[in-house]
Amino acid sequence: MFKTTLITAAALTFATTAFGAAHSELAVTASDQDVSGGTVSAEAITAGANGWLVVHRTDSEMKPGPVVAYAPLKEGMNTDVAAILTEPVESGEMLMLMLHAEDGGMETGIFEYTLGATEDGPVRVDGNLVMTVVNAE
Repeated sequence: MFKTTLITAAALTFATTAFGAAHSELAVTASDQDVSGGTVSAEAITAGANGWLVVHRTDSEMKPGPVVAYAPLKEGMNTDVAAILTEPVESGEMLMLMLHAEDGGMETGIFEYTLGATEDGPVRVDGNLVMTVVNAE
């Protein structure tokens, strides 16, 4: 099953101005996948600036939960992005793969986000998170 969440830049409202209109579409594309090897991957991510793929636990309520993996992203198109899981994920669990900014923290290139913080926080377009949800197999 192939899933894509595509957000167009009609009226961009980001957690940071660094994610300006450099790209007209921001997206995270990923599929349900086997995570037994300790990683979770996205086929493609389009970022408006350098940032992060952040993998949150989630459930049927579709709210982002604790972070279980992250990987750096460059501005523009990123393909075959793999993030190493920091804790076990079981088959059947839902994972939210989300675009986060590289903004507001103390150090560039160091992932500093904690759930609910603004440092390196989620990218939003029109109030919507740029993300997709996959099932761990």
